[in-house]
Amino acid sequence: MILHGGLFQASSVSNSMSIAVTSVNNIFRPSYYQYRYVNGKVNSGGVFLYSKKRTRDRVNLCRRIRVYSESKTEEKQVRKYSPLLESSLLSENHVSTAEFKTIPDIWRSTAERFGDRVALVDPHHDPPTNMTYKQVEQDILNFSEGLRIIGIKPCEKLALFADNSCRWLIADQGIMATGAINVVRGSRSSVEELLHIYNHSESVALAVDNPELYHRMADAFSSKASVRFVILLWGEKSSISSHVMEGIPAYTYQEIIDMGHQSRAGFVDSRNAHEKYVYEPIKSDDVAALIYTSGTTGNPKGVMLTHNNLLHQVHNLWDIVPAGPGDRFLSMLPPWHAYERACEYFILSFGIEQVYTTVKHLKDDLREYQPQYMISVPLVFQTLYSGIQKQISTSSTIRKLIAISLIRISMAYMEFKNIYEGKCLSRNQKQPPYIAAILDWLYARVIAAILLPLHLLAKKLVYSKIHASIGLSKAGISGGGSLPLHVDKFFEAIGTKVQVGYGLTESSPVLAARRPHCNVLGSVGHPIRHTEIKVVHDETGEDLPPGSKGIVKARGPLIMQGYYKNPIATNQAVDEDGWLNTGDIGWISTVHSVGRSRNAGGIIVLEGRAKDTIVLSTGENVEPEQLEEAAMRSSLIQQIVVIGQDQRRLGAIIVPNKEEILLASKKLSASDSDAVELSKEKIAGLLSEELRKWTSDCSFQIGPILVIEEPFTIDSGLMTATMKIRRNQVVELYKDQIDDLYK
Repeated sequence: MILHGGLFQASSVSNSMSIAVTSVNNIFRPSYYQYRYVNGKVNSGGVFLYSKKRTRDRVNLCRRIRVYSESKTEEKQVRKYSPLLESSLLSENHVSTAEFKTIPDIWRSTAERFGDRVALVDPHHDPPTNMTYKQVEQDILNFSEGLRIIGIKPCEKLALFADNSCRWLIADQGIMATGAINVVRGSRSSVEELLHIYNHSESVALAVDNPELYHRMADAFSSKASVRFVILLWGEKSSISSHVMEGIPAYTYQEIIDMGHQSRAGFVDSRNAHEKYVYEPIKSDDVAALIYTSGTTGNPKGVMLTHNNLLHQVHNLWDIVPAGPGDRFLSMLPPWHAYERACEYFILSFGIEQVYTTVKHLKDDLREYQPQYMISVPLVFQTLYSGIQKQISTSSTIRKLIAISLIRISMAYMEFKNIYEGKCLSRNQKQPPYIAAILDWLYARVIAAILLPLHLLAKKLVYSKIHASIGLSKAGISGGGSLPLHVDKFFEAIGTKVQVGYGLTESSPVLAARRPHCNVLGSVGHPIRHTEIKVVHDETGEDLPPGSKGIVKARGPLIMQGYYKNPIATNQAVDEDGWLNTGDIGWISTVHSVGRSRNAGGIIVLEGRAKDTIVLSTGENVEPEQLEEAAMRSSLIQQIVVIGQDQRRLGAIIVPNKEEILLASKKLSASDSDAVELSKEKIAGLLSEELRKWTSDCSFQIGPILVIEEPFTIDSGLMTATMKIRRNQVVELYKDQIDDLYK
């Protein structure tokens, strides 16, 4: 069965059959979703577009070329180039986005289309930097040529260990434009991790953020790694101690740019310079980058992403974020993470202005730059939510009462609005009776009409002030983890659109996302174009029908080439038919032609990670995310990890919010008014009450709790770069205390 045009019609589906969701590009019409019966035998219909087997370990895609003359053998250097970015090598001047073969090709196109429009604003580095699209193109060309001058060859790997900045982007694209492969990581990673990544990837040189990181790495790298040279993106060589990495050349960012500029000037004027090389265009299926996973368990694995993988994101994310010239994005995530990286390539290909910020400057930059969009992770939206709630709670009694009442009314209004618009999720395969659906629609419409005037009043009195402080006039894009439902509902109620996306490093990364016109809460939306998603049984691997919970699998041109030097892990992750096992537990909403879910069919809903499932000694399986999300609604809880593997009942490790705990204890007269600290027993008692309050509607309850003082951080290795808690590492760190907890 195939449904066309994005219109979902009622159908009776046998329980013995199953459905896979596919999002397909159509040149003449908007993207639409297709469904196909899958029973392991039927392959007709042409729905699954990308079944070609991939060779997982194709890394060394280049080889040296020798050119022989009749009288002698002369070796020429291979010069790899981006077909459009350096099209002058072939005297090609016509540029079109449809011709992109590599990621660096973007920059010639954008320079021609958007020229003097500001591309990058980097206000928090020294010096502060604004760059136009023309300047971005020229600096990328200069940086890539500078790398060739100091000895980088095509297909070699250069480690780029740095944080988010305009120079990171130039270095990243300069490396790619030479045909080399960049190996990326942030400066907050441990030296041990950076050394492992450098050596495992067989990198030949380093580009680092600043002299501080250089000094921190120096001892380990000078004795345990072979480093051809080091490039400092920020800072001066004079800041480097003379004995550090002795004998290894060091260059500043500007030196690389200047060398490249001079070489390019001579290259254009010299015919002999052209004749020294054999020219090879970089191919779409060449590896562009090695991104080492920052997952919550195990050692990082090197994900090989090709230019084609990343271009899939550039070409297909506009359905999710229909931005254009004049729009402004706020960028704060680590750019070496696939999520931020792919989004940067995408937004800059459309002439959008990108402003770099940090957690420290986020609040001020939201107010100053008033971005239309921000791409971030759930924790950032939770922090914004908590800040707004705190501001409301500290207002006068009258203001507080009015704000809270109006927010509740707006939430009710949006709930009824979603019902009559048919944007509610459903796992029920049975379609509701037509008459009942009509009456339900009519009731929701009437109640929403009654609440609408109060909702509009709230927008004028309360929400306009919130919007003025955070911007995001078009949307915030949340990815890299689950957005708590109460945060989702709050931003919907105040009129700030938050679209949730889903993906993995192994899928370049975005697999699915909520659209502006179909932003169904509690979901991660439909698959993006040219992407297939299905749900299978966790034990048998059998394809499951809509509404059934199982393991989510994905397929398409965005799936990685494989894990570097790890064919066993590659074969475990991607099967022979190209399906990537995401390891996530989820289901696909059913398709109804009437009722509350008539416009929400084919949407993906996630419920946790298979590896995070807690199995109690009673044999019951518990997904901890639901409990953790509910508990995080308490202002007393800063962080929580639910535990209980092989125990009779669940427990939790909790980092309390000390300030809120102290305020709560004073209100309850649990301590003297002058107290500045509470005992762990009193804190545990308050937290237990909070857990009972906020998790009362969950299927499982939390028993004993372990209170710890130090929060989980990226620097401590207990959080990923996208601010997800590394569950296994936390449990291992507090293993002895957990054992005592259950005695």
